[in-house]
Amino acid sequence: MAKSAAKKKTPAKKKGGAGDDITYKSYLQLPALLDAQHPISDVGGGRHAHDEMMFIVVHQTYELWFKLVLFELDRIQSVFGKRVVADADMRVVSASLTRIVDILKLLVRQLDIMETMTPLDFLDFRHVFRSASGFQSMQFRELEVRLGLRRDDRIGYNGQSFENYLAADDRAALHAAMKKPALIDQLDKWLSRTPFVEMSGFSFWKSYRKAVADMIEGDRDTVRKSRKMTAQARKMELEKLDNMGAQFALLFDEKEGEARHWRFSQEALQAALLINLYRDQPALQLPFRILNDLMDMDELLALWRYRHALMAQRMLGTKMGSGGSTGHDYLAATASKHRIFKDLFMLSTFLIPRSKLPKLPRNVRDKMGFRYWDKAE
Repeated sequence: MAKSAAKKKTPAKKKGGAGDDITYKSYLQLPALLDAQHPISDVGGGRHAHDEMMFIVVHQTYELWFKLVLFELDRIQSVFGKRVVADADMRVVSASLTRIVDILKLLVRQLDIMETMTPLDFLDFRHVFRSASGFQSMQFRELEVRLGLRRDDRIGYNGQSFENYLAADDRAALHAAMKKPALIDQLDKWLSRTPFVEMSGFSFWKSYRKAVADMIEGDRDTVRKSRKMTAQARKMELEKLDNMGAQFALLFDEKEGEARHWRFSQEALQAALLINLYRDQPALQLPFRILNDLMDMDELLALWRYRHALMAQRMLGTKMGSGGSTGHDYLAATASKHRIFKDLFMLSTFLIPRSKLPKLPRNVRDKMGFRYWDKAE
């Protein structure tokens, strides 16, 4: 009887391939991840300060969340960076923005964990930082730059540019990011292409301007005719309406608007206002949600900075912060100064009641909506 043919050798599987036995531990690379926390303080007897482990874990977690925020921002900027921004892609933009907003909410809440540490506990290991500081987080600086925080908008860090405190490779990477379009600039171009501002003989800006003038004059007439108001109260109300009219005049005067340092172009500003005022129209619901998420993002970053400032004051009092920063005062100042989408917040000044809005022409309203007909019609 012939000998059976020798069994063919099965080719070795590549490590990490689909055929490997993937476990929870290997997929998440837990050995490397869980071996990345190395406290270096010494409180005697070979022991580390107890709260140093928590401090390291929380900050490493921040960096992981920053990584995911930047990953979501990649997708958002990729969509807005296209020559033609497809309507169908707005869903993924909205999904990524919503995810970023939820991540930032979590980052604010993580400060609650940090504040389970007392100032005295912090002193057990604060000295080991030397010149290290969260100010040197390259990922957070990249996030600021990619959203649109400009060099001139930044508060000086101990009288110097923040770049002086970054490692050479991080500084080079940040300069590369600065040369690319920021999200706010991409948003401006997208808004500027909004078709409904001028369409089929309808001019939103002219109609809106007339509606504002009619609204203010109507309110003036009501105040003048009121018999219940005292002369002083009538005077105060008329002065308020005069001030309101002056604010709107600045909005309508493009040169005055530039003098007031609007970040948005006039075209983008008009479109953003249109979207806010007519948000109930089907075609504008998703754009309104995107603008609202951008405001949420800006607000949460400011809140995180301010909470961070309060925590620094709680832990350090008036001591210098880690890395030589000015502690609470510097961090609190960045909360109000390092804002990016302030123009979107300012639009609330110029909203008018739905009852006063210019009525959209039928042909424009039809293009903003979704119309379906029964096949039998």
